Amino acid sequence: MLYVIVSQDNEGSLPLRREARPEHLERLETLKAAGRLVLAGPCPAIDASDPGEAGFTGSVIVAEFASLDAATQWADEDPYVAAGVYASVSVKPFRQTLP
Repeated sequence: MLYVIVSQDNEGSLPLRREARPEHLERLETLKAAGRLVLAGPCPAIDASDPGEAGFTGSVIVAEFASLDAATQWADEDPYVAAGVYASVSVKPFRQTLP
């Protein structure tokens, strides 16, 4: 089943995000290689694809997992969580309608 993982950044988390990004992306690449990643990306803090020093307010991931528990465990083990980037993380079942 698909699950959506919505994360909210802590204020001023951009330096932490930059430091943990390679490990974060490596985990996403593993999901992608397994054919389980639908989409993933950050939410810019301003109306721009490259927010520069304004940074990001969070991230969204939609991916396939065996269960809600598995998706939650995967989200809890994200390098951004360990680095203190995220203030909160929400994991919910997701049913893709389009495309």
